[in-house]
Amino acid sequence: MSAVDSLGFLLGLVGWILIGISLGIDEWRVSSLDGSVITTSTIYENLWKSCASDSTGVYNCRNFLSLFGLSDYIRASQALMIISILMGFFAAVITLFGLKCTLLGNTDPIVKAKVATAGGAVFIVAALCAMVPVSWYAYNITVQFYDPLYPGTKYELGPGLYIGWAGGSLELIGGICLCLTCKSASGATRAPGSYAYTYRAARSTPGAVSRKINSELDNTSNYGKSAYV
Repeated sequence: MSAVDSLGFLLGLVGWILIGISLGIDEWRVSSLDGSVITTSTIYENLWKSCASDSTGVYNCRNFLSLFGLSDYIRASQALMIISILMGFFAAVITLFGLKCTLLGNTDPIVKAKVATAGGAVFIVAALCAMVPVSWYAYNITVQFYDPLYPGTKYELGPGLYIGWAGGSLELIGGICLCLTCKSASGATRAPGSYAYTYRAARSTPGAVSRKINSELDNTSNYGKSAYV
């Protein structure tokens, strides 16, 4: 099942890269033109900064001045995305030692399968840490957009969210594929149609052994006496 763990590693690695790309994209949310009076400028934001561009292509960005001035969900999303990036990196390193096509670490197939499963579990956690803030961020955009009493600027979903969803989905699928390698390796250790037999030696006591020896000696002496009759 080397193809399954290699495919899982590639999917997880590509998903981790996409999550990193989504974290650096400025357009997590883009100002909506629906009901807006000013249509010559566009405002877009991500977790770290806010940018504005006009119809001529000139744009200006500013970082958020204070972490404590942000909404709670933005601060939580920042933390979860950073955790996802770090865990994805460690998952890729762990999985490298568990791939059957590599000679790193222990070469025992069972040990490698367990290491690959551990890497797959970390990939799954990293995917969830990325998909939760992306979905949470999109949920707040949707709620604000459909709230008629919301006084601020209304936004729409930006491309950074879609890339984050794609990366988290690939990491999740890759982690599941890696977790399946442990079951495949344990099933491959026993050939199809073979059966295992367990032999257990009969227990004997010293008294039983002595009685058996005496019985054999009596039979031998009786045979000797009848031989001369």
